[in-house]
Amino acid sequence: MGVSLVGTPFLIRWLHDRGIGQPIREDGPAGHVTKAGTPTMGGITIVGGAMAGYLVSHLRVGAIFTWGGILVILAIAGTGVVGLLDDWIKVRNARNLGLNKRTKLAGLLIVAVGFSVLAIRLASVSTELSFTRTGSFNVDLGSVLWALWAVLMILGTANAVNLTDGLDGLAAGSGIFSFAAYVVIGFWAFRHFEIYAIPQALDLALVAASMMGACAGFLWWNAAPARIFMGDTGSLAIGTGLACLALLTNTHLLLPLLGGIYVIETLSVIIQVISFRVFRRRIFRMAPIHHHFELAGWPETTVIIRFWLLAGIATAAAVGLFYADYLSIPGVFD
Repeated sequence: MGVSLVGTPFLIRWLHDRGIGQPIREDGPAGHVTKAGTPTMGGITIVGGAMAGYLVSHLRVGAIFTWGGILVILAIAGTGVVGLLDDWIKVRNARNLGLNKRTKLAGLLIVAVGFSVLAIRLASVSTELSFTRTGSFNVDLGSVLWALWAVLMILGTANAVNLTDGLDGLAAGSGIFSFAAYVVIGFWAFRHFEIYAIPQALDLALVAASMMGACAGFLWWNAAPARIFMGDTGSLAIGTGLACLALLTNTHLLLPLLGGIYVIETLSVIIQVISFRVFRRRIFRMAPIHHHFELAGWPETTVIIRFWLLAGIATAAAVGLFYADYLSIPGVFD
């Protein structure tokens, strides 16, 4: 958090001096025109802060690096680089169009496939499909299907957070809730290894804490009215981090609830596209859904805070279900 909080204003000044600002999409809400030129690529400090936090947390005696923690941090950095290239092309061309879809997808696939293969080979990950822990369904996907499932989760979550990043502080604030949940889940799994059998659980909690802190430090400068945007650099890194944590903590199917706000945003886009293509009618004034409420007359800060509340409720429900599952284990109180 300290690195992100202190480093972001230096990045803002550096970007300002070079005239690097965010182009605004022409078909976006009219009120967003005033945001044109706001520095972007702020995700650099989120990724940098998280990596610094993760490294510093291992300076104490007894703390060890695990392959699980290392792979998650590297995946976060990898998709952050893909997002950085996308953001750089946007500001260089002064258009809200960065990497073409194929190139961007290829970059994300390289990171996702690399993580999936190495997680199986190095991180002792379970290949079971799970809700809160292995044994939830007793469905073993096997290495190939698990790797495919992991790739789809990473791509889907990264793009879902990217869609959510449309208002000042919305994605960063929501990310704080989501990563806080994985701090709890990781530490709980560490304290109850005999139940969850996740050898790198504590290290994953440290990754989650580092990302939570980095998002919090960045939010100080990204809160409305934002002095800097995270860009794809930040949103893709946040989404990747959440998906990788879900995969290594065996909470695959809990993630859609834990990150409920990202699911809502993504569904709004899917519904809008299907409705327009099939019926030539729009369900929402504009998608993603946060723009719908803006055009309905809600002040931007009202939309942000209410969506934060939804994110907090979804996170609380997910952690509650995680704990309820623990209480349901026979003999847990013996």
